[in-house]
Amino acid sequence: MVRARALLIVMALALSGCAESKPTASTAGVTIDNCGMQITFDGVPQRVIGYYQHPTEIMVALGLQDKLVGMVYPDNDPLPRYADVYKAIPKISDKDASFEQLLAKTPDLVYGGYDSSFDDKEGRSREAFTKAGIKTYLSREECIDRAVTMDDVWEEIRTIGRVFQVPDRADALIAELQANVAKTTERLNGVQPLKVFVYDSGDATAFTSGGTGIGNEVIKLAGGVNVFGDVRKDWADVSWEQVLQRSPDVIVIYDYYGTPAVDKKIEFLLGKPELAGVPAIRDRRFARLTLQDTVLGVRAPFAVEGLAKQLHP
Repeated sequence: MVRARALLIVMALALSGCAESKPTASTAGVTIDNCGMQITFDGVPQRVIGYYQHPTEIMVALGLQDKLVGMVYPDNDPLPRYADVYKAIPKISDKDASFEQLLAKTPDLVYGGYDSSFDDKEGRSREAFTKAGIKTYLSREECIDRAVTMDDVWEEIRTIGRVFQVPDRADALIAELQANVAKTTERLNGVQPLKVFVYDSGDATAFTSGGTGIGNEVIKLAGGVNVFGDVRKDWADVSWEQVLQRSPDVIVIYDYYGTPAVDKKIEFLLGKPELAGVPAIRDRRFARLTLQDTVLGVRAPFAVEGLAKQLHP
């Protein structure tokens, strides 16, 4: 019965999005309103750079790897299901790339994951690319002034499906991801949510997840309550005293390149005397998410199941 109900939910969600996933039928091509810019694609982009990992993975998940001429700034190892394809994409840089490095790949589109993809101070503004005859697209998470939800993941996938004229692939991917989320939320029906504190990094203060990023939605759907979900930012610095006051049951560690390993972060937190009274520290209850699980991409829906298994085995 539970499986039947989950299937009905998935079918309803998938059907509700079908009308929006069709490409615009126009001799002018597909026009996208993206973060205050209107971009018209007269044809399917053929040479694309994924600036950051999550836009790159969306394209791979849609079977568009043949359009990728390079990617920039990976945060985590690829998902196993996409690993072989992902690793074959030319890596332009482990960190930020210069405007010249990007131009050398002769792209016709740069798909950015964060605002910093198009950093004006580094000469990578969207205007600079436009003047060079290169189109840009920025992840919708960077220009939403409200809490980001899974609906924004579906819409991002739908939009990329329109741009590359593969709406059926987008619909199929969305249905798969929705089914994965529905399966987990059905299992957690009636479960008491646990209070979760996210530790990304920081020493004097803690860099954590606020209430507007997709990471907050992952925690909620996985049976948790983000103790800093009332902070109207996607990321925020908080004091250790605030962490103690909010008394989390579980600490979720964000794992990614360039920061200490998860066990080192746990060791650091256990060694802080001011956190001794925190239930998660007392009971040594830790969970792990990769950084890519907590940004707007294909990993966030998969991460719901993975985190739920850690919070509610």
